[in-house]
Order: sequence, then structure tokens, then C-alpha cells
Amino acid sequence: MAVSVKERPEGKVWTYKDYLRLEDDKRYEVINGRLVEMPAPTTEHQRILKRLMKVILPMEDESKWEVLPSPVDVILSENVVLQPDIVIVFRQGKSEVRGRLFGPPDLVVEVVSPSSYARDRYEKFRLYEKHGIKEYWIVLPGEKVIEVWCLKDGKYVLHSVAADKGEVESCVLKSLKVKVEEVLK
Repeated sequence: MAVSVKERPEGKVWTYKDYLRLEDDKRYEVINGRLVEMPAPTTEHQRILKRLMKVILPMEDESKWEVLPSPVDVILSENVVLQPDIVIVFRQGKSEVRGRLFGPPDLVVEVVSPSSYARDRYEKFRLYEKHGIKEYWIVLPGEKVIEVWCLKDGKYVLHSVAADKGEVESCVLKSLKVKVEEVLK
């Protein structure tokens, strides 16, 4: 049975099953049992994603790893369902692709907007770390910064950062390098 967000009682802990029964076409994430509505991305956000995808897609080796742009559900637990802007999964990784992504992908990218800053920078950072996502890219358009965080002994460590100009590189995909000035114009 489909449910409306308005029908859900205040304080109810949301689950993946509840999420699947939503009847509207809005985008949501479930963050630690909280249903969070995601506003439509801005055109600048989408342009940044397009430029990032132009760099990443030519390197894709579908026999070894796959790139999935948003929206794609990433189910990390019964109470955590996220939609990163870009997801990269290894064929032999911990996640399973069955219409949605079950388990941690190997790399996620979030393009941060003013309305998502705290969620992307702190909440999702901790969740991605906790669930063992090997690499997390934080793209900060306003600051013209890209940060690459890599999981080391269960904690994220800043692996690569560039501001205005310069290049960041992946720790899980050694050939993946991105020039900030090409993505954040």
C-alpha cells in the first residue's frame, strides 16, 4: 500500500520499506530513520555533474567498475537510503546492483549546494565512513574546491584537495584525475 508523507506520524522512524511505498515523485533520502526531502538540483549543479561525468565516463571499464549518476538509491542499512550525485562500484566490490544499489559503493561524489552543506559535509560524511565507502569526493562549487577523502583504518583521511586550479586524484581508481578548473568554471 502506498503512503503519503503527510500520513506518517511525527517521530516515526523511516525504513527502506516505508521509503519504497512513498506515492509522490519527489526525491527523498532516509538518513538515520529520518525522511529528508531533496530539492531539485540547480542548473549549475547539473552542469558540474555533466562536466565530472565527461571526465569519468571515458575511463569507465564496465568489466571492472561502473559509473552511476544520480538519482540512484544506495541502501546502506534499513534506516539509511541515500542518493549520491555519482556512484562508482567495482564488479568485485561489497555492493550489489539489483535495480538499486545494496551495500556500500566504492566511491561516491556529492556536489554540495548551500541547502545540502551540513548534510553532505557532516552527516553523509559520517555515514559513508561508517558504512565503509572507500572514497568520498566533496565538490564545493562556491569555494571552487574538490576534496577527496579515503578510508584508512575505518576513518576518512584527506587524500587530495585542490582549490581554483590544480588536480585531485582518486585513491581507489589510480587513473582518475580531475582538474578543478575544468569542472568548477
